[in-house]
Amino acid sequence: MAKIRERNRELIIQVASEFFADKGFAATKTIDIANSAGLPKANIYYYFKTKQNLYRSVLESIIEPLLQSSAPFHENDDPATALEEYIRAKIRISQTHPHASKVFASEIMHGAPHLPEDISAQMLEQAQQMCERIQSWIDQGLMTAVPPQHLLFTIWASTQTYADFDWQISQVTGKEKLDQDDYDQAADLIVKLILNGCGISTAEEETA
Repeated sequence: MAKIRERNRELIIQVASEFFADKGFAATKTIDIANSAGLPKANIYYYFKTKQNLYRSVLESIIEPLLQSSAPFHENDDPATALEEYIRAKIRISQTHPHASKVFASEIMHGAPHLPEDISAQMLEQAQQMCERIQSWIDQGLMTAVPPQHLLFTIWASTQTYADFDWQISQVTGKEKLDQDDYDQAADLIVKLILNGCGISTAEEETA
């Protein structure tokens, strides 16, 4: 029974993320989510109580992996390893959570009117800690002196675009949907650009 509840809850969040991404919070109707999920409307309120709670759950479905993605900054002293693992994690998030990523992007672009304060605080704390880590690498002479905040902005823009601007990417590539090779190539290129731009040598380069 618990597995059924969890499966239904995950299904509702997935379908809701598609509706919120396409229509926005105000225009999305819970009855449409229920119909698309093949569940009674009452199930939406059973699991989430309100549309606001469901929207928060959609945001949390992307916030949790976003927060986890910064783990390499704390686990590695080497900026090359940390930045590469972070970039690849961000690409994976765009690949596996495209609709929730769009919901998050739309929320931010509209001034975060529905973003809960606790989530906002967690995101800010994460960014500040990452900036401090980057600055420590700069201070140790491990990378070129670059503005840490703008380095993060550049990584966010280059990785999240694969979810948030999928229509444009499809038009340019001529593909309805990117495959694994596309995401791998994107990650490889972004890693190369960031590391080279920050004057960071990889272990392979140092032994070559």
